[in-house]
Amino acid sequence: MNSTLSQHEPDGPGLDQATAAARLLSEGANEIGPPAGRSLWGIALEVAREPMFVLLLVSGGIYLALGEPREALALLGFVLLIMAITIGQERRTDNTLHALRDLSSPRALVMRDGQARRIAGREVVRGDLMLLAEGDRVPADGEVLQAHELALDESLQTGESEAVAKQAGCSAVLAGTLVVRGQGLVRVTATGGQTALGRIGHSLSSIADEPSPLRDGIGRLTRRLMVLALALSLAFAVLFWALRGDWLQALLAGITLAMGLLPQEFAVIMIVFLALGARRLAARQVLTRRLNAIETLGTTTVLCVDKTGTLTQNRMALAALCVGDQVLYFPKTKELPDAFHELVEYAVLASELAPHDPMEKAVHQFAGLHLSGTDHLHPAWLLAREYELSPELLAMSHLWQDGSGEQDVVAAKGAPEAMAELCQLPTASRQRVVAQAAQMASSGLRVLGVAKAMHRSQERWPDAQAAFAFEFVGLIGLADPLRPEVPSAVAQCQRAGIRVVMITGDHARTAAAIAEQSGVDGARVLSGDDIETMSPDDLAAVNVFARVTPQQKLKLVEAFKAAGHVVAMTGDGVNDAPALKAAHIGIAMGQRGTDVAREAASLVLLQDDFSAIVGAIQLGRRIFANLRQAMVYTLAVHVPIIGVSMLPVLFGLPLVLVPLHIAFLELVIDPACSIVFEAEQGGDSELMQQAPRSPSESLIDAGHVLEAVLQGLWVVLLVMCLYAWLLAQGAATDVARTASFVALVTANAALIFPTRSKRGGWRSLFSGLSATALWVLGATLAALLAVTHVPAVAGAFGFALLAPSQWLMAFAAGVALLPVFQLSKAGLKLKQQSPKA
Repeated sequence: MNSTLSQHEPDGPGLDQATAAARLLSEGANEIGPPAGRSLWGIALEVAREPMFVLLLVSGGIYLALGEPREALALLGFVLLIMAITIGQERRTDNTLHALRDLSSPRALVMRDGQARRIAGREVVRGDLMLLAEGDRVPADGEVLQAHELALDESLQTGESEAVAKQAGCSAVLAGTLVVRGQGLVRVTATGGQTALGRIGHSLSSIADEPSPLRDGIGRLTRRLMVLALALSLAFAVLFWALRGDWLQALLAGITLAMGLLPQEFAVIMIVFLALGARRLAARQVLTRRLNAIETLGTTTVLCVDKTGTLTQNRMALAALCVGDQVLYFPKTKELPDAFHELVEYAVLASELAPHDPMEKAVHQFAGLHLSGTDHLHPAWLLAREYELSPELLAMSHLWQDGSGEQDVVAAKGAPEAMAELCQLPTASRQRVVAQAAQMASSGLRVLGVAKAMHRSQERWPDAQAAFAFEFVGLIGLADPLRPEVPSAVAQCQRAGIRVVMITGDHARTAAAIAEQSGVDGARVLSGDDIETMSPDDLAAVNVFARVTPQQKLKLVEAFKAAGHVVAMTGDGVNDAPALKAAHIGIAMGQRGTDVAREAASLVLLQDDFSAIVGAIQLGRRIFANLRQAMVYTLAVHVPIIGVSMLPVLFGLPLVLVPLHIAFLELVIDPACSIVFEAEQGGDSELMQQAPRSPSESLIDAGHVLEAVLQGLWVVLLVMCLYAWLLAQGAATDVARTASFVALVTANAALIFPTRSKRGGWRSLFSGLSATALWVLGATLAALLAVTHVPAVAGAFGFALLAPSQWLMAFAAGVALLPVFQLSKAGLKLKQQSPKA
């Protein structure tokens, strides 16, 4: 796109409506389109490719071939259930992001056909003349044609909190920045994807999303077990056919074993855990855009934070005053001595009446707090003349009329060196002012000098502010204050073994001061120039970086990743987006963050609360610990499914389980029971005292597998003994099958209690049981009653309607395993601890 306009386009009236409409059509709307979300069909196809669902569909086809459509439809219902969970989570996230995007869409005042018109920001086109005023969000890139004290907050682009002054003919404005002072006329040079903001957005497509270690691990396990399951189930089907001669029943028996061997509900449980985890994070005002970020939270070793708007509040506050040799620092000092009243008075007079500039707003707020009720505030005075900031003199002055008709009052503020020159201070005084300003700046303050002058009302106002006889009043220091929750949040991160690294585009001294206030180790501060010459290993050893460009932020994230760290990156600006996407976890600030940053991030803080990051990490660690318990439980309940599927064939007994039973167990009962573990909340304080777990750490190790197999074998023994005994007593096959199924489900539910007990003691067996656990256990009992007592449902499952005494006997047999489970777990724990004794 051309950066200049054709000669025939006039500056005054702006574009005509026809030209603007043609450009909007040919060059596109002034917006950066968000990445297209997955379609409903895309999500459905992704779910249907899982091995679990392939087996379910094959089983449904066989049931149709056997003339049993009810079973086929039931299996299809399970597939639709999981699709609904996945689609629902995706749509909730998209709706929240669309709401944020609508709130952040700017509007623009442009000249069209000689008239000033307010239009939607997306309708701005190249060549438009934009009228900017205080408080406007700039909708497109442009060159400044006219400026009156124009200054912009460019922190979303550059990371620097200080407003940047703009001059006509030699300055440009960037889309997404905010006008904080003055007015300006700007010719649009780039819109949409051609803006600096848009180019950063497009560059994100070249950065690959981080894979999910947990999903990859479960995927590898599932694929390996699928090969094993197919081989064993094929051999089992051949054995069944050889022994009984019915090839369709043999195929169903083989699929039953395959479904028992495959941990197909692993994917279901993981989706449920991550989806519920996303809802828990949402309750803490953290939006989850990518579910795999939840699992990665617990492995985070480095948290890279942007200073402006993340550690700090992205607003200015008056932090220090200097008059003569006296310096006051706030908020350490609560009261304002009389000697400092005049300094604040003239700082207010040198500011706009209703400012948007953060520094001027800070001066007004401070004066309202400390000078209210005194003679140092002058709301009745008239601002008669303004002298603007210029490249030659970094100072600005306001001339006020007090109504007396005798003396006009002039107030000026600007860079300390410029104010010393404006006041024509002697060399010694000038050196003292410069030294005082440097001392204040070393604390990370933005320092301004303040001066005053008197002018006879009858005399002509001079053309230049340097013509006034100024008297130096003092220095004021302003700072972007630290968020109050940051020090405790940083300390909690450090206790949890997480390094906090600050990356900013601001001055090194400001970065060092904020690092000291927040508790970040800032013993060494590197600048952007240092980054270009240092190796990734050297960079990864530093915690504070200043004067960093967007490209360097991305380089730092890659350096930490190359050093083996799991990196979380926070930010809110356009300049943060590439690093947000490259990090293992990108965390964007939602309230003031840009759409580009939100789209690149994995998590979005809806309330811009830094402490929510620590809460999210804590929740991520808890989710992983609870997920591990759920997976151990799931492995344990797989053992009886496998055993009860195989043993009847080997011993010449009728089959106990068919694919519909296993689908019901693995897609309804077992995942529902796993929700009990998801709701577990104990041990959070212990989790945040531990070092981050390694990304290579297995979800379940050999000890977990041994525990699961042992507990599962107890269930196999119970169910098969009960089944064989009932058949030996002359019970019908469907009666024995139903009673065995009741005992199996009850034993699985009883297994929840010892599995959730972290310490293995008898007292902890029922302690801390959540309301969710009670509801889930009640729902499991209700589902079991439904499939064994409702005639239509029981008929579909091939169950008989048991007498109450038979049902209670089977139920009691399952509950009776509870002490056996607990003793087994205690014995394994003692055996594991014995070598350490």
